[in-house]
Amino acid sequence: MSAMTLPALIEQAAKRLEAAGVAFGHGTQSAFDEAVWLVLWRLGLPLDTDLDELADQYVTAEQQAACTALIEERITTRKPAAYLTCEAWLQGVSFYIDERAIVPRSLIAEVLADGTIDAWLSDQTEQVLDLCTGNGSLAVLAALAWPEVQVTGADISDDALAVAAINVERHDLQERVTLVNSDGLSALPGPFDLILCNPPYVCQASMDALPAEYRAEPELALAGGTDGMDFVRQLFKDAPARMSEHAVLVLEIGNEVDHFIAAFPELEVAWLDTSAGDDQVLLITREALLHL
Repeated sequence: MSAMTLPALIEQAAKRLEAAGVAFGHGTQSAFDEAVWLVLWRLGLPLDTDLDELADQYVTAEQQAACTALIEERITTRKPAAYLTCEAWLQGVSFYIDERAIVPRSLIAEVLADGTIDAWLSDQTEQVLDLCTGNGSLAVLAALAWPEVQVTGADISDDALAVAAINVERHDLQERVTLVNSDGLSALPGPFDLILCNPPYVCQASMDALPAEYRAEPELALAGGTDGMDFVRQLFKDAPARMSEHAVLVLEIGNEVDHFIAAFPELEVAWLDTSAGDDQVLLITREALLHL
């Protein structure tokens, strides 16, 4: 192999990813960003490394080979980079991840971090539920955002909960985050003052069109039935009985806004601004759910 600088290696990797037509959306949105992630990870460098400062740094032939092999694995398997590195980042917080759970990317993390929903909370907000917790990332972020609350992370998948347990321990939150196996709200009597939920909401037509990278994730965490609203319908029926008087529910519905509005045309909701727009995450009061 000819001598190559680190930036040149990253550029080569990006071109290879782009030419292969891999799909992004599991922590990166472009071939270049994905190449940066994979190359820096393989070389053991921090992901926030300033590439300009390393413009003249050369990589060894062995390092080139190792990085090229990882890029080829990404292309051949079509597994998200997060599964290859066993790490994902959400709002600057590092989480362990593997194929037992969906790669964490919920927009709800943004409204936790920027204080968007704080106006709906009070000093009475003590019990928080992260339903469909997956790898536990939102449960951890909620516990970090509000040091005074107790958090329950719930999921129907024992595999996902095993991954979540790794992250609860990783962030030393065992005394404040409890993990529960539950089909929806069935094993969760509450009452909860705040429910966070990034449910399976992908409609069947969208499931059929998903790139291989998304099919590498547990289907249970994605598929929401014909219109994507199967889980949400049951959630809205069961939630009021598990919510305290002034509780609110924060729900992500992603790109299924049209199906959501069609399913619940009379429901009064507050749409929350996120980096993906103002029609992907919403907040609903207990009172609004009672009027459904």
